Amino acid sequence: MKIISAEFIISAVSDQQYPRGELPEIAFVGRSNVGKSSLINSLLNRKKLVKTSATPGKTQMINFFDVNHEFVFADLPGYGFAKVPKAVQKKWQTLVEQYLTSRENLRAVILIVDIRRKPTDLDLHMQEWLEQVEVDYILVATKADKLSQAEQSKQLKQIRQAFLKDTGQELVAYSSKNQRGRKELWKLLQNRIEEN
Repeated sequence: MKIISAEFIISAVSDQQYPRGELPEIAFVGRSNVGKSSLINSLLNRKKLVKTSATPGKTQMINFFDVNHEFVFADLPGYGFAKVPKAVQKKWQTLVEQYLTSRENLRAVILIVDIRRKPTDLDLHMQEWLEQVEVDYILVATKADKLSQAEQSKQLKQIRQAFLKDTGQELVAYSSKNQRGRKELWKLLQNRIEEN
């Protein structure tokens, strides 16, 4: 995918603020600090379009980005950050659920997990919920550069067993540092974006 333009549109805290129009959307979801912002920046060949933070729980709104004036990336708040007050967590959860179940031009969700970590209940619940509400998703394991080839294989096997069993669903190992998995993920995304 050739990225000609990528620009921030809006940060939304309710559906009234979502961008209008029919452009297909891809949403990014994952636990706090899983590398969502880095993944989006890497896919778009931008260093700082999406602000990255060492502080988990930084994204508290849905951030929308126009790509090539052809489709939109939606960066959703990370889930599972304990230091955020319960009321704020609930607000995020409502915002995310409402977006994922009602956004008509949503084509797929990138469900992001950290390749170095054991799959958590939160990640498995998110996957289960996406399947229940029939939202298409692609599972991406980020931070692949932080493990050796042998460790990667071991972790990917564990992730596959926990999430995908024998479904044939996609799992992409990704590194924002060395671009591993970028071509593969773009191919999957293009298929979704081009679907009617």
